[in-house]
Amino acid sequence: MNEVLTRLQTLAAKRFGDKALTLDANADFFEALGIDSLQALDLLTDLEEAFDIEVPDYELADVTTFGGLAEVLEARL
Repeated sequence: MNEVLTRLQTLAAKRFGDKALTLDANADFFEALGIDSLQALDLLTDLEEAFDIEVPDYELADVTTFGGLAEVLEARL
């Protein structure tokens, strides 16, 4: 999962700034990055393209941390 988490942080940093690189797996990305649900969907689009996967919205309904998002992505790889 570390590789997926690192790629996730790198992609989040490209979209929302370098602060994403310093956040740990338990960080709430909405709060830590100051983003809303539409911005999170933009990030999801970036992730789906980068990992060449498709993640249904319902799998992300309660996901708010980088670690949780990395787990969902890894399950699709």
